[in-house]
Parts: sequence; structure tokens; C-alpha cells
Amino acid sequence: MIVLYKILIVDDEVNIRKVVREYAEFEGYEVEEAEDGMQAIEIIKKKDFDLIILDIMMPRLDGFSSCKEIKKHKDIPVIMLSARGEEYDKLFGFEIGIDDYVVKPFSPKELMARVKAVIRRNSPEQKVEEKYEFEGLVIDVLGRVVYVNEERISMTPKEYDLLFYLVKNKNLALSRDKLLEDVWGYDFFGDDRTVDTHIKMLRNSLGEYRKFIVTLRGMGYKFEADQKP
Repeated sequence: MIVLYKILIVDDEVNIRKVVREYAEFEGYEVEEAEDGMQAIEIIKKKDFDLIILDIMMPRLDGFSSCKEIKKHKDIPVIMLSARGEEYDKLFGFEIGIDDYVVKPFSPKELMARVKAVIRRNSPEQKVEEKYEFEGLVIDVLGRVVYVNEERISMTPKEYDLLFYLVKNKNLALSRDKLLEDVWGYDFFGDDRTVDTHIKMLRNSLGEYRKFIVTLRGMGYKFEADQKP
């Protein structure tokens, strides 16, 4: 049986919605549109989607506020679009739970590659039933939850993906390029400081267990720990 994934495109620019829709439908996705954040919220209350492509600069309700409100109702992956490429915007986006960030003007083909990667990462078959314990750090992969000294902590989707990948490849040296390729899920064109930024966020989330994430100078990182038997 062929599974048709459903995408919601939210942008106040008609031409951008039209272009993204054409490419998405060509790739076999079902597409709906919303012209602003308020309309998007009303739509997701009634319908389910596999992914939302969400512009930041919109009238009535901006993309950041829209994303936070959407996440209150449903846990739908979000790719954020923005005409600005400032690191602050990217960091804030990841902190509120977006899965990816694309700067305008963008290549529709690259956007579709990112859509495919985000949907693949969030598909049920990718959620393997595994549980890892390292001292007081517990990582429940199936439940996508992390506990630090028995207290559940809140992390962004990308922090979780990065942590799971590091743990899955524990005690192996991982370059920044390898992390970008496997965690972000596409050929990343840009600054590899993206990895450093997310490692910093992840370390802050893990508190005392940040010690398990070892920096390999000039190369990348490694999750260095022995799992509880």
C-alpha cells in the first residue's frame, strides 16, 4: 500500500505557496495551504499532517508563535522558512521544537530533500524500541524521553536526534560532517557550527552528564560512556 504523506504549507506569499505546492505534489505529497498562522492553527485542530512548512514573517501571527501554539495541540514536525539567516532565529526555532530551518531564497529541490529527511526521521519504523542507561542518565528511545537522575527533561527534537545518534554510536569518533549527514539527514551546505551549537544545547540539557559528550579537537565529538548492564 502506498502511503501519501500530508503537508501543510503556511506562508502569506501566494507565489511561494504555489511553488512549494507544485514541487511537493510532484514528489507525491498531499498538500494543503494556509495564508497565516491563525488559519494554520484552525486547520491542524481538524486535520492531521505529517509535516508543516512554516514561514516566520507573517501577518496576524508570526511563525514562532504559530509553532508554539501548534505544538500545544499536536506533535507535528516543522520546517521553518525565513528571509533572515541570523543564528538567533535558528537557535530560537530549534529551542521551540522545529526540525529544520531554511533561508529564503531557497532551492525547492533542496527543500523537498529536507522534507523527505524530516518525514523519514519521524516515521514509526525509525523509532526503534531501545533503552539506554548511563549512571543516572536514562534514554528511552521508543518513548522519546530522557531522564536525568529520575527527572524527565525537556529537549528539542533535534537535541533528541543528536543524543540518540551519539549514544547509538557510543565510544566512536564522529566528525562534524558525519553528524550533519546522518542527523540532519541531507547534504548540508553551510556552517558546521550548527553541530557545535546543538552540542552546546544538548550539554546544557544533560546537566552533570554533559561529561559523556567528549570534544575531539579539530574533528568532532564522541559519546564516551559504559552502559549499565
